[in-house]
Amino acid sequence: MTELTVHGILPDVRYIASPHCDWRPGSGAVRLLVIHNISLPPGEFGGSAVIDLFTGRLDWDAHPYYRAMRGLRVSAHFFLRRDGELIQFVPTTRRAWHAGPSNWRGWERCNDYSIGVELEGTDTLPYTEAQYAGLNRLIGMLAEMYGGLPLAGHSDIAPGRKTDPGPAFDWDRISAPTGAGGRQE
Repeated sequence: MTELTVHGILPDVRYIASPHCDWRPGSGAVRLLVIHNISLPPGEFGGSAVIDLFTGRLDWDAHPYYRAMRGLRVSAHFFLRRDGELIQFVPTTRRAWHAGPSNWRGWERCNDYSIGVELEGTDTLPYTEAQYAGLNRLIGMLAEMYGGLPLAGHSDIAPGRKTDPGPAFDWDRISAPTGAGGRQE
């Protein structure tokens, strides 16, 4: 498996730097992997809108849905397209802005200590074989650097506010590396 560089970037994936990140506070220890979903416009796949959102270049007037998002500054460490392509936006050594107000095991501000992975999808449409395979590979690569990270959905760390990755996501398809607790709500 390919290891992350000391700078937190996977050398064998497309890297597109997002300005929507900053330094992790304190020790910067990573201790959680958060699974999300995203599609822009909702339910549409394959375009550049998610990349444009994460890099601050989304044309807010390109679609009526985007107008309500005007000025939103968000990112994730990784984006996994439906065809299995993995794109990295934020080094894992930095804090991506993916979780918002959140809590995991009594720890507030999950962005401070988590890695965010966005799957191109919706809560209700099945994810692809390529996405499950890619996510399992990514989890394995992250385990080399951080050990087995517990997994949580966005809905687990922000219940009542978020629903992703949704009921269409099959947690049983994820193979947690040795030492990881698997999904931990």
